[in-house]
Amino acid sequence: MSIRHYSQRGNRRRGINPKAQALLLTILAVVILFQISYPLLEGEALRVVTIATVYWGAAAMSLHALLSYGSRYAITYLSVTLVYAFIIEQIGVKTGWPFGQYSYDASLGPKIASVSLVVPFAWAMMVHPLLIASRRVGKSWVFLYGGFALMAWDLFLDPQMVAAGRWSWTFTGAHIPFQPEIPLSNAFGWLFAGMGLMAILHQVLPRERRKISAGFGVVDFYLGWSWFSGVVANLFFFDRPGVAFIGGLIYGAVLAPYAFSRWLGRP
Repeated sequence: MSIRHYSQRGNRRRGINPKAQALLLTILAVVILFQISYPLLEGEALRVVTIATVYWGAAAMSLHALLSYGSRYAITYLSVTLVYAFIIEQIGVKTGWPFGQYSYDASLGPKIASVSLVVPFAWAMMVHPLLIASRRVGKSWVFLYGGFALMAWDLFLDPQMVAAGRWSWTFTGAHIPFQPEIPLSNAFGWLFAGMGLMAILHQVLPRERRKISAGFGVVDFYLGWSWFSGVVANLFFFDRPGVAFIGGLIYGAVLAPYAFSRWLGRP
């Protein structure tokens, strides 16, 4: 009698074709190059790279979503995220809830009712990879893990954009540690808004990958890069060690369970 290893046929997946893989990696490489160039630029070149980074980042994650989960997932994820982000940003700009009183600068490009068009795409750029991490780690608490992850990532985003004059707050009272220009309410706002979006997406998006599917290497790299670049940029280029510390500590702590899960190889 012999014992044979059994693997369900439904779980067997082949990788995407080389052309699709090359396209995905090329778009991701462009995003990384834009981010590397950010501390080295100023003026109009910096403004253009800032906007381009968001659109190319959203394109990279949308393409990964399509190649991994199919068109239904990609279209739903992108449309729900953009609409949700636009609505919550409109509420935020007009009422000061949940982020605090803030406004977007004209340098971010065209606006729709006081919200720069590029802003919802920044949400889309991070929601897909963080949802993958949340589903792997969070189990029944996907919305909570995802909300914390978005809040932690924003600890790098907001000080960078405020320093560049892309948006600004008007407030008195408590601020985020090492970020005196950003109210503490912004962190709670991201947590609240992030939990709401992750809860919706977790319910409406398919969970099964395609049989011919892109791997998670792109997501792993992008999430790791978002942490590493945030720490390095603030420590060595922006002269903000406090931001590097608080962002690196909290965002790193959030990503650590996902990193260990991937390292240990849990399906």
